[in-house]
Amino acid sequence: MPKLYDEVNVLKKPQWLKIRLHETASFAEVDRIVKQHGLHTICSSGMCPNKSECWSRRTATFMILGDICTRNCRFCATKSGHPSPADPDEPQKVAESVALMGLRHVVVTSVTRDDLPDGGAAHWAATTRAIRAKNPNATIELLIPDLDARHDLLDIVAASEPDIIGHNIETVERLTPLVRSKAKYRTSLETLKYLGSRGAVTKSGIMVGLGETDDEVGQTLRDLRDAGVRIVTLGQYLRPTLEHYPVAEYITPEKFDRYRQQALEMGFDYCASAPLVRSSYLADAALQSVKR
Repeated sequence: MPKLYDEVNVLKKPQWLKIRLHETASFAEVDRIVKQHGLHTICSSGMCPNKSECWSRRTATFMILGDICTRNCRFCATKSGHPSPADPDEPQKVAESVALMGLRHVVVTSVTRDDLPDGGAAHWAATTRAIRAKNPNATIELLIPDLDARHDLLDIVAASEPDIIGHNIETVERLTPLVRSKAKYRTSLETLKYLGSRGAVTKSGIMVGLGETDDEVGQTLRDLRDAGVRIVTLGQYLRPTLEHYPVAEYITPEKFDRYRQQALEMGFDYCASAPLVRSSYLADAALQSVKR
């Protein structure tokens, strides 16, 4: 079977995308605990280039609600299909893992669960409460699906009072139908806008290098800011396999710097913008920059 996209479209990665490891004593300790106890983090399963740096800062990202997504986005390597039922003990397991790893800032993400009547909202809230109860000094960040922008479901998540609620818009409006599956650009904006109206500190992320223009990136940043988003990240899209959407361009570090300056001038409290930036990169630093 031929690949979805031809191999000739593969671009050679530039020097600035080479990963530099930061293996400190803290990283080694977290790594030992993760392996010894079989803990599941998106840092490892998602092959995040920033794992060593974040673990050294005692920051890690857990994935809940299984590893099979009900959507099939063309940029994402996560398996899609029919997920298993949610594990009712998972919130407590995550809370215990956070304590075991001695995390100061914990990020929780998940696959999208359109198969569940509430999209997993109650499970999200239970996970937040469990982490808070067992780790009162840790800060908590959620990276949630859009939950179809249903206010009743977003209320459930917001009521658990995490420190940050993130939802990634992923790309510019023009490319959304090509890159994301069921997700819609305006639905993501509505999700973020409503959470912000509930008093949540909201965060979103954009991948670049998919064929967007600078003007489209600027418009996306404006749309996010108009929706009340306070923290934004921009990073280089990296194609997981030849069956995924191709990379159109490797964006230079200098352009990422310009995007960051543009975002800050628009009024975002914090912007992380660099080739290897991912949603949870330096997440604890972002929280410290939020204007209260």
